[in-house]
Amino acid sequence: MAPKGYELGIGIDPDHVALAESVQAFTARNVTREVVRAAVDNAAAQQDPPFWDALVAQGLLGLAVPEERGGQGAGLVALAVALESLGRSLAPGPLVPTVLAATLLAGSDCKAAVDILPSLVDGSTAAAVALGQPLAATPDGPGFRVTGTADAVLGADRAERILLPIRTDARTAWVVVERSGARVTEQDGIDVLRGSGRIDVEDLLIGPDRIVEGLTTQRVQSVAAVVLGAEDIGVMSWCVSTAAEYARTRVQFGRPIGQFQGVKHRCAKMGIALEQARAVLWDAASALDRGDDSADFAASITALVVPDAAVTCAQDCIQVLGGIGFTWEHDAHLYYRRALALRGVAGTHATRADEVATQALAGARRDTDLELPAEAETIRAEVRAELEPIAAIADEDELLAVLGDGGWVQPHLPSPYGRGASPLEQIVIAQEIKALSIPLPSLLMGTWAVQAVVAHGTERQKTELAAPTLRGDLVWCQLFSEPGAGSDLASLTTKAERVEGGWKVNGQKIWTSVAQFADWGMLIARTSPEKPKHEGISYFVLDMASQGVTVRPLREMTGSALFNEVFFDDVFVPDDCLVGAVDDGWNVARTTLAGERVALGQKIEAYATDKDLLRFARSRELGPVARVRMGELIADSHALDVIGARVVLKQLSGSDVSATSSVGKLLAMALGQAISEFVVAELGPAGVVSIAGEPSDLAMEQLISGRATTIYGGTTEVQLNVIGERMLGLPRDAEPPSDR
Repeated sequence: MAPKGYELGIGIDPDHVALAESVQAFTARNVTREVVRAAVDNAAAQQDPPFWDALVAQGLLGLAVPEERGGQGAGLVALAVALESLGRSLAPGPLVPTVLAATLLAGSDCKAAVDILPSLVDGSTAAAVALGQPLAATPDGPGFRVTGTADAVLGADRAERILLPIRTDARTAWVVVERSGARVTEQDGIDVLRGSGRIDVEDLLIGPDRIVEGLTTQRVQSVAAVVLGAEDIGVMSWCVSTAAEYARTRVQFGRPIGQFQGVKHRCAKMGIALEQARAVLWDAASALDRGDDSADFAASITALVVPDAAVTCAQDCIQVLGGIGFTWEHDAHLYYRRALALRGVAGTHATRADEVATQALAGARRDTDLELPAEAETIRAEVRAELEPIAAIADEDELLAVLGDGGWVQPHLPSPYGRGASPLEQIVIAQEIKALSIPLPSLLMGTWAVQAVVAHGTERQKTELAAPTLRGDLVWCQLFSEPGAGSDLASLTTKAERVEGGWKVNGQKIWTSVAQFADWGMLIARTSPEKPKHEGISYFVLDMASQGVTVRPLREMTGSALFNEVFFDDVFVPDDCLVGAVDDGWNVARTTLAGERVALGQKIEAYATDKDLLRFARSRELGPVARVRMGELIADSHALDVIGARVVLKQLSGSDVSATSSVGKLLAMALGQAISEFVVAELGPAGVVSIAGEPSDLAMEQLISGRATTIYGGTTEVQLNVIGERMLGLPRDAEPPSDR
């Protein structure tokens, strides 16, 4: 089964998690499938849904409205959390348009907002917001005369108050129009559970008391991106859960369809899109709640990512369901319709992507600084007091020794190798080391070696191997992959046979990074061939200078030789180089202290990043198509940053981070490739030859070297399997027939 709580996930902190559970319980009681289907059958009926009074009693209409204005004062993040739950239930009625209007009016002290807001919060009045082009207006005394049309206004069929944009030669403004002052025509729309309408006004006098002072079009668009996007994420959540459940239980050709890799990967990609959407929307809502300068940029990214992701998720859900998903009786088409309607009011994809590109080129950026609890400052003072004298050490060897022996290099490890640091302490230590510009040793593969040795090794191994590694004195390689066992490590055939005083190893490893420079290697070998493949494997530390070890560099497509193949011919490994118990090597390789370590970044900085993209884009004039692609890449990069921040915050709260971490890893694998491919393609001929003054050399290098990122560490396809199985609970692939 999918992990508990996976269905609802915008919120991170305990209050938001509790709110999500509360609203979900409310919808389970009140917004039942019978209620939804009744609304479909009576779509033309102008009446509140049967759960409306209960919804009002819960205070959900005023969640983001300040308490002094009659609301709950919980903020946009809380509202988004609630709307995700309601979106999962496909709640019919004027809820979302009314909530959007109330949230927008809540920020203004003008008479229009003061007069109207109470009736929106108490549910006695429905409202709508026209998100299209402004209507033409001419000044008339202190007010305006307005003439024009707004089409496809979400919820206008039920709205008694409508928030409209108007435009004169001098300014754009937002005004409140009474239904009686306009001609509202219900329009047949794709969403059969929520109506839309055409609003016509002709020579309508708008007095100054109907002008919402202080409300800008940019802020309307930003808040709308969050409010409508939150409902979209509820739609996505239902689609992912429904597709995964069907894939787990629907049997074809003698097995669950979730075992078929095509279905599993489709579901996994749906889950990835959902995590991306949740991340960017959470970030935008948080930024708007705090009043960050970059809040509108974050919201523009949300507006680009979420509507399209929701439509794609709904389409994929129907595809997984097959024929049943195309029937009127199944609810899948209702969610698809809702996603299409929400995307429609968001505007075209090209317009949204160009807006992100425009803001990014103008210097907009969104730093994902973590909001740490108050106790972080106490920890920070203590950490800084210890690190400042270390930062003053001039001799590099002495500095690295002090850092290693002091537990600063891998602070999550237990003392004396680390500091037994909690997730919060690890974050503060990393921040202070960066602030003081203290250079840490680059452990490379030694990071994993230390964790395995400290977790499972002998005291001698810890003293003679872990401690020197942390000082930067030892270089390690990882002797795991084999020619016939790449990502399927447990299928390894390298053998370790018991001999007097130790083990004799024969076999071959491949794709071994820096083996030609390594002092020691982490080696897994089969010690009991008669046991099942995940058993009978032992974990050793190997002196790479041992007799019988042959390292042959593999020249890669870059022309360099980072990887190697390593051969073992009767290599003797003494007993004291066994880590953990005999035949328990799979556990040692998998179960280390890595789960306690807080990773503060997801991007692979050695390859192309958004910084390279922006540097390139600012050096030339991009065409319309290129600007759209640039906006998409900026959004993908930002989503990856936010996913990384959410992983850390979830660790701080003690939540399971495995699903979010897996998504971040997979997205990071592909980001550098996509950016470098974009740059080389835009350069044209200059992208494939060296030309003075052009960034071709770097672009070509990043493009060629970046092809490895979706292969090493588990290919994209393997990662999709992992996400499908661990995040969505899909069945594991069928085991091949045994040769025994």
